[in-house]
Amino acid sequence: MLAYLIRRLMAVVVMLVVIMLVVFCIFFLVPKWAGIDPATMYVGKTSDAAAVEAIRQKLQLGDPIFVQLWEFFKGIFVGRTYTAGGDVTHCVAPCFGYSFKSEQAIWPVLTDRLPVTLALAIGAAVLWLIFGLAAGVLSALKRGTLWDRGAMVVALAGVSLPIYFTGLLSLAIFSYGLGWLDAQYVPLEESFGGWLGGMLLPWITLAFLYAAMYARITRATMLEVMGEDYIRTARAKGLTEQVVIGKHAMRSTLTPILTLLGMDLGALVGGAILTETTFSLPGLGQAVLKAINDRDLPVILGVTLITSLAVIIANLVVDLLYAAIDPRVRLA
Repeated sequence: MLAYLIRRLMAVVVMLVVIMLVVFCIFFLVPKWAGIDPATMYVGKTSDAAAVEAIRQKLQLGDPIFVQLWEFFKGIFVGRTYTAGGDVTHCVAPCFGYSFKSEQAIWPVLTDRLPVTLALAIGAAVLWLIFGLAAGVLSALKRGTLWDRGAMVVALAGVSLPIYFTGLLSLAIFSYGLGWLDAQYVPLEESFGGWLGGMLLPWITLAFLYAAMYARITRATMLEVMGEDYIRTARAKGLTEQVVIGKHAMRSTLTPILTLLGMDLGALVGGAILTETTFSLPGLGQAVLKAINDRDLPVILGVTLITSLAVIIANLVVDLLYAAIDPRVRLA
């Protein structure tokens, strides 16, 4: 197990370096190849020649590309100083960039909004795993029954309906209509009850979309697994149906579910833009949307790095869970 863990950690380090290289190329090299001055992309909507030239000096866009790459990497780990004439700006580590439009480092902006997005993603993931797996397994075991057909119809509706429709519908019914839940987000440090009430509808709405998808995949995988030879052998040995399903069938069923969970959870940490916008949650999704409207490129760059890091960490956890569920994975 230790050797497997070391291999996975080394792969994570290599992947992080590759992702940072790709992000650097997208935000600094590709615009040059397209004939666009990168400095004009970092000054916001309104700019003049003096502002563009100051940005060019601060970002060292006139230096060789390897010098720019080294400053980009160095800034993440030890911080960075932006200098243009007598104007000096310090960005402490980890420096994910600096917004010259809002005159603030990107990392504090991200860390201020990240807890909201994490709470949304993790809370919704718990709900969609519980209800999605349960619905999928029951549908597979009761194949062809009224429960199976009804659950799959609901799952199809959940996959098909866009998040902004179900979000607005849930707000209209449960918040504005019945008054059961509060639509206003309350920070956790102010009131746990208010925070929980404000997060329930976003959790349920987001979980409804993913639970529907997980239910369909769980059902299909469970039906395939239940026809395998080792399942028939387990039954022939006299094992109870609970043991056959819980100990043998579920292990194989969980493998694709964990793969999906790693990708979905990692992507949501980067910001569930539609959900956060619908429910006015001050998370990373709203930060990205505002940055796009303001053409504040450093914020978009920072969220891109955070999202990539979240996906890598989520998939590392998934790989470790693979090894716990199926020991054969450790030999791969």
